[in-house]
Parts: sequence; structure tokens; C-alpha cells
Amino acid sequence: MNILGKATGLIAGRMAKNAKKRFEANPPAPLPEGEFDCLGEAKSDFFTVGFGKTVIMPPDMNARPFYVAGYRGNNPATGVLDDLLARAVWIDDNSGRGGVVFVSTDTIGLFKYDTDIIQDLLKGFKEKTGCRSIVICSTHDHAAIDTMGLWGPTLGKKIPKKTGRDPEFCEIVRQGVKKAVELAYEDRREGDLYWGNKDVPDSWQRDSRLPHVFSTLITRLRFVPSDGSREVHILNFASHSESLQGKNSKVSADFPAYLAKRIMDKTGAETAYFVGAIGGLLSMHPMDEDNEKSTVMTGQALAEVALSIDNEKKLEPKIDFIRQEFYIEAENYVLIAAAKMKIIPAVPHDIGKGKINLGLLTEMSYFEIGDFRALFLPGEIYPELVYGGYLSATESAEGKSPSENPLPLTEIAGDKDIVIFGLSNDEIGYIVTPNDFMLNSELPYIDQVRDRLDRRHYEETNSLGPNTAHVIADTFTKMYDKVKKAKGVT
Repeated sequence: MNILGKATGLIAGRMAKNAKKRFEANPPAPLPEGEFDCLGEAKSDFFTVGFGKTVIMPPDMNARPFYVAGYRGNNPATGVLDDLLARAVWIDDNSGRGGVVFVSTDTIGLFKYDTDIIQDLLKGFKEKTGCRSIVICSTHDHAAIDTMGLWGPTLGKKIPKKTGRDPEFCEIVRQGVKKAVELAYEDRREGDLYWGNKDVPDSWQRDSRLPHVFSTLITRLRFVPSDGSREVHILNFASHSESLQGKNSKVSADFPAYLAKRIMDKTGAETAYFVGAIGGLLSMHPMDEDNEKSTVMTGQALAEVALSIDNEKKLEPKIDFIRQEFYIEAENYVLIAAAKMKIIPAVPHDIGKGKINLGLLTEMSYFEIGDFRALFLPGEIYPELVYGGYLSATESAEGKSPSENPLPLTEIAGDKDIVIFGLSNDEIGYIVTPNDFMLNSELPYIDQVRDRLDRRHYEETNSLGPNTAHVIADTFTKMYDKVKKAKGVT
């Protein structure tokens, strides 16, 4: 083992020893268990929906460096292609229980640290409006300004020298989300909500890692106001927002910006875009050799598919949900070290589990809006963990059986149509399939490795560890058991 490997091993060992001592002296209190907030029968014939958006751009873009997130570190922005936005949608079933809000931000990701601050900023809003839930998601935009801290100045090519997070910009994002939520509430109107979906052509998406399992559907929730005014669309699709690709140094919302613009230009409707199960890694094939042109074309093409959805179902005005906080073992000592060095704002907890006895507090939410069912997850989950189709032992990195993997989430829910919303209220990185999880034996979580089949294992270096998928599945199982119990389903 080389010197760096020995040094990092010692660091990880020290972390584990110190965390265990702290855990034994002061174990964390049990987390409150979420309850399914459900309604037997709808109390209204209509939904009330509102939309709000704000620009989340620093006013001094040209005065100091802002680092572009998503590919390489130390990539200061050299210009702006289009503005970053926060978009919020208020939805109320008029049951008297209060509305819920879904927020889409043009960011690479927001840690729970930031979304918790935003939730605190909105406490007064919740009290005033009776809002029951606010879920803040990221489009995983690889041309956004760094909100996570991982893409700032570096020592060499990989090791962060200091955080890429700009405190003033992070506050602009927080205040922008708050304002978008408030604007959505002010915009609320009565009307009907419809759910539909459509497949994109097979050649559009690409999966860079086996198995090639992913959703090809664009899913749409479409609000049609009774007064004939502007519609609101909520779109969900499985792809990294990275059409500008790695050589780009300009700030942009990437293809979701041009998707929303095309829908606005053709219909006048506002759009909030969300990503699905994008781990693995899901992205779009380029539509032109020119990356900027390709980005525009990609957004416009996806908009045309969304506008062609023709299988809509009208949803009953009823919103039920359950939210659960939980800990995930954080075995990635590199990310924990980055947190302790204030490069990223994640907060490690002494949980007495995993190889270094540390974990991160995160959360997930499950929603039913009429017949529409959605699971909001904190990261980039591998699609096979949602839909099934695991690699066999002969196909996996080290010959491990698919029996090492958890039950796919759609099987837990008994619903192949459940829609995944990724990077929701947190970004915990890739949620990797356990039987294909492989680390560099000398430099785990630092250098990626190639397996016996010559496949690279990059995503593991940006994950919390091999047990994350099981914790996600176990947490959802317990949540969904409460859903079934509330409905009288055995």
C-alpha cells in the first residue's frame, strides 16, 4: 500500500475510534417516526395551485470568481448562457389540512444543511398558510454555480484546496427559494390536475454503466385553471442535466431552461422540472456537435415530447403523504473529512454504525396525489434499485449475487408506476447497487477502480457507502407499511 493509502487508512481508523467513544458516551436520541397524513375521501371538487419563480444569480458575477459545479474542480465561470432559477408549485386539495409545495432549483445539489435553513426561513410562511410540507429539489445542473463545495480551487487535479461554496450566493439561493414559495402561494387558482406520461425515443438517453435499466418516461402533472388562465406543468425525467458537458465554463440551467422556455413559448404554461432515478449514470446523447446548440435542442425536443402526452387522467383532489428522517452510515471518510474541513456543509453524526461509526441525517417523503404516487429521495439512486433488473453474479464486479441487493422500491410499493423524484431535500451522492459496489483496495473513495470485466467504478467514490441502498429500502418499507395500515391493507 502506498503512503497516501496508509495515511488515509490511519485517518479513517482515527475517525472510527473517536466516533465510537462519542457515541458510547452520548448516543443520539431516536428519531421521531413519521405518520401517514391521509384523508379518507376528498373534501373538494378541485385543486388550488400556484406557481412562483425567482432568479438566483449573484449580482457581481464579473467581480469575483464563482465556480462551475459538476465536472472538474477549479473551473471559475467565464460567462452566463442563461439565468439560474428557483421554481415553486403550491398544491392544495382544499381538505382544510393545508397545501404542499414542491420546489425545483437550478443547482448541482443542496445538502440537508441548506434545505433545513430554507425550511427555517419558511416557518412563518407555514404558520400563516397552514402549509403541510415543502420539498426542495435540485435539477442536478452541471453548469450551475457550486452550492456543495466540491468544485472550488484544488491541490493538483482532485483534492479540494478550499470550498467552492460562496456564502453570499448560497444565501441568494435560500432567499430565492423562499421568495418563489411565497409567490406560488400568492398565485394560487382553482382548477383541475391531470397526470400523464410518454416515452422518449430509445436513442435519446444513455446509461454509462450496466445494467441498462432506467425509465424512459417523461411524467407530467398538468394544472388547468378553471378561469382559463396560465397552466402549470410539473415534469419529471431521468437524466443528468449536463448537456453542456465537461469543457463548459459558462453558467447555465442546462437543457431544463430550454425545455421550460419551449413550453412557455408554445402554450404560455409555466414549468417546474425535476429529475428521476439518474444514478448509474443517466444522461442525454448529444443532439449536435456544438454543446451549446445541443443543449438548446435537447430541451426543446424533451418539451415536444411532454407537450404530446395524450394519456392523461384527471386526479381526485386528495394529497396524502408521509415524511421520515433517518441516518445513513457514512463510510466515505473522504467526504467526512471534507465536512470536518468545512469544504462541504454536511454534518456528521455519531451513530455507532458502519466502518467509521459516523452517519448523515437525511430524509425521504412519499406522496399520493389522487392516483399519482411519488417517492422523493435524497440523492442519485441507481434505477435498478427502483425497477429491478440487477446484474447476475457472473455480470457483477466481484461475482456477488443479486441476492445481496434490497427489494426494488417498485416492488415494495407494489406499483411499477411510482415516480421517483431525486435530490430531494438533500444530496447524498450516488446510491449504488450493493452487489456491484467496488472500491479501490488501496485508496477507497479516492481513486476509482476497474473491475475484472474492465468496467470503471467511479460512482462509488461519490457515494456514502455500500449499505446506503439497504437503508433507503428499509426506510421506505417501514413508511409504506404505515401507508398500508392507514388504508386497511394487509
